[in-house]
Amino acid sequence: MVSFVVDRDMCTRCGECVNDCPVQIISLESGWPALVMERADQCLECQHCLAVCPAGAVSVLGRNPAASQSLAGALPAMAVLETLVKGRRSVRRFQPEAVPSETIRRLLTVTAHAPTGKNHRGVLFTVVEDGATMERLRQGVMEAIREAVEQERLPPRLDFFAGILKAWDKGRDIIFRRAPHLLIASASRNAPTPVADCLIALSTFDLLATNAGLGTLWVGFAHAALGHCAPHLVRQLGIPDDHELACPLVFGVPAVRFHRTVQRDADLKLNRVVW
Repeated sequence: MVSFVVDRDMCTRCGECVNDCPVQIISLESGWPALVMERADQCLECQHCLAVCPAGAVSVLGRNPAASQSLAGALPAMAVLETLVKGRRSVRRFQPEAVPSETIRRLLTVTAHAPTGKNHRGVLFTVVEDGATMERLRQGVMEAIREAVEQERLPPRLDFFAGILKAWDKGRDIIFRRAPHLLIASASRNAPTPVADCLIALSTFDLLATNAGLGTLWVGFAHAALGHCAPHLVRQLGIPDDHELACPLVFGVPAVRFHRTVQRDADLKLNRVVW
């Protein structure tokens, strides 16, 4: 049920909700914004009509526009965002203490606003919060890698796991870096853009976590290990069988502090197209 409601005392009939609707199911033909009822089932539930209304006169899906945050004067300056992006570092040294559940919940709640294909919003966030579960996961992944190495089941491109296993036996955690938390984003393979949706969400979480003073690391090793050596652990984590996994993140309170950005301006690869 779309439940498109217009407060006529506030509406100026500017037509912005009509013009910005991605699937063009709002009309001004009656003099006031209204749904084209025979096409209402095409609504993407994107809430653009609510967000674009300058007067705050449009309610959709039961949402009260007064409960939305105002954007005027609330966005960070460009220089602040530039510093956040340039200053974000991969962290491989973490403090042992856990991040408060309230902080993780807040980061994920905001992350859920990240864009998805056709506004599908089907990304499942699987998070490991407690230390005991994280340790069992670490042990389970390494046991699966050991079995694959000993049985020579690894494809040539994953031969490096033998070296990771040797490091593990010497007390080094190359994959998870002893981080206290793991975040996996997954989505149904039937979603319009499952992998892209997950990567966009994780990138959003990555920057939010950095801004909150946390450290993150994209762990491609974990993605390969779960996919090729330990798919049974994916099921044990409660991730549906029909889901596609993106590269996971580990995160936590960093045990390292970076004092400046690196210098990569010259690394830009730019292809200017003129037809």
